[in-house]
Amino acid sequence: MRDDNQNDKIDARRLAELLRIDHLTSVYHGDHGLRTLKELVRSYLTVTKDRGRVMTRVKALYRSWAIPCTGKQVYAACHRAEWLGRINELGVRRRAEFYYQQLDALRVLRQEVRRELFAESKKQKAWKRLCQIPTIGPIRAAVLLGILQTPQRFRSKRPLWKYSGLAIETCSSADHRSVNGQLQRSKKSVLVRGLNRNYNHDLKNLFKGAAVIGSSKAGPFQEFYAALLAKGMRPEMARLTLARKTATIVLIVWKRGVSFSRGDVATKSIVSW
Repeated sequence: MRDDNQNDKIDARRLAELLRIDHLTSVYHGDHGLRTLKELVRSYLTVTKDRGRVMTRVKALYRSWAIPCTGKQVYAACHRAEWLGRINELGVRRRAEFYYQQLDALRVLRQEVRRELFAESKKQKAWKRLCQIPTIGPIRAAVLLGILQTPQRFRSKRPLWKYSGLAIETCSSADHRSVNGQLQRSKKSVLVRGLNRNYNHDLKNLFKGAAVIGSSKAGPFQEFYAALLAKGMRPEMARLTLARKTATIVLIVWKRGVSFSRGDVATKSIVSW
């Protein structure tokens, strides 16, 4: 906390100084009639995460009592009596029943939010175009609309990559050296630090999930992924490239108002857009 004087004039001068030296980060604020959809997307993502946490707690409880539980059978209502019978401790069994009740309530709530999310997203023209992309589908298209709101906030693909956590960060030191009293640029290679850390986590999970599906499901994205592997690219880098490809196609389809075409995946011009 600052100890010196504070008033509007001083704050305005400080902001102007930060803006002059380019130390202010822009934040998008827009209203395109998507407020209801945005809140429904937040509700859906929150309920989905809560359901995943409860499912993890259920398995953790069984494993804490040395009861192996793989797969999804442990969550099924028709097998619960069998699974609960494996717990001999009364208090622990009752705890598992509470978890199951919580899981059932979250499933019902998730379906309700899902129905409202579908109904609201269908009002948007871009939703139908985004659904045409094989790895996106109805839910991911609705989430994209709720998070991004408008494609016009991204001038090109690279700002979208950065916002989605798909941009590669680099670092370098001693870029110049003194030779005979003159500064010369060093030939030292730039070091790659990895992907950027300041990003929208829900959006990155969306494109990562789309890339995983695209790399395993037969279709144009799987062919693109296989071609990258054939060139010697590592699988993790190929999935990153596929996630970037998906994000670029989403931006083009949404921003230009065009329909998805299978040939778009193999077109190099889209990657360089």
